[in-house]
Amino acid sequence: MTERTQAIRLDELPRGEVPPDLRAETYFDFAAHPFAHRALFDRANSVCAAIRAIHDYATGWLQERFRQAPASARVADPSALPGMDGVDGAAALRVVLEEGAVFRPARVIPAAAPRPRTIYLARDARLIGADVYLDRGDIFLDEAAAVEPSAGLRGPLIVGRRAQVRQAAYLRGDCIIGEDAVVRGEIKNSVLMGRAEFPHHSYQGDSLCGYKSHFGAGATTANLGIFAGMREEQRQRSIVVACAGRLYDLGTRKMGICMGDYCQVGCNSVSDPATFLRPRTIVYALTRIPRGFYGPDEVLKNKPMERGVVERAPLRRED
Repeated sequence: MTERTQAIRLDELPRGEVPPDLRAETYFDFAAHPFAHRALFDRANSVCAAIRAIHDYATGWLQERFRQAPASARVADPSALPGMDGVDGAAALRVVLEEGAVFRPARVIPAAAPRPRTIYLARDARLIGADVYLDRGDIFLDEAAAVEPSAGLRGPLIVGRRAQVRQAAYLRGDCIIGEDAVVRGEIKNSVLMGRAEFPHHSYQGDSLCGYKSHFGAGATTANLGIFAGMREEQRQRSIVVACAGRLYDLGTRKMGICMGDYCQVGCNSVSDPATFLRPRTIVYALTRIPRGFYGPDEVLKNKPMERGVVERAPLRRED
């Protein structure tokens, strides 16, 4: 039997049979740090299932939130808004603004959709100078959330209270950004919980990041194996991990990182697909994190000069 045929299908297990290292409660303390979207995890048997469910959860949550709009929220006339050149007004976009909200995009990029997309800005939220894509889903900015110029936004997207989406950020859809979080890099199909920091240029896909987790400048998640990328998509296989002495098929060909509360990843580090950091795991700069489980309360160090990993050779000069 091959490793793959021996693997247990994680998505077929009842929650009680999922090993602890693949459960949300191992990584996130929702009692200490309440999260508005905990329901995403309550409905999933594992953290891997939660990642796969982000799109459907966000789409449903947005529709419910729009139905609860206060009577004072106003529906703006799209044709009177900036950045709407070439957009067929109300046929493409519905903009809802609560008191104090500011919506001044640089561009709105239209796309064929079965219904008008909704962009909803809660009280005192601001979206200024950003590019907004209408092809995949709706967008919601909660109270006092701020999107800076040159950011790119694609729905489904939920941005929490007082969160900051900084210049040059690219949120590619299926993203949930928690309260007081800060983001700037490229993010897709991921959840960042309260006070998470992803404030520099880097990439994160198909991932979960806990309370006050942090990515240094240039830190990157690999979410697809380097050899898997050589295959046509229909021939790419789901990821298999070893956990608690057994093999588990995660049911997805793409997974980035699962970071517990307070985890920190240093500058220019990279994680292999299906990397799991339990709470308070610290990763030094310039570290490659192989697939697997780490922490809690552990420091991962890349110290090539001390450990003799770096080869040193004399420079040969040609006169």
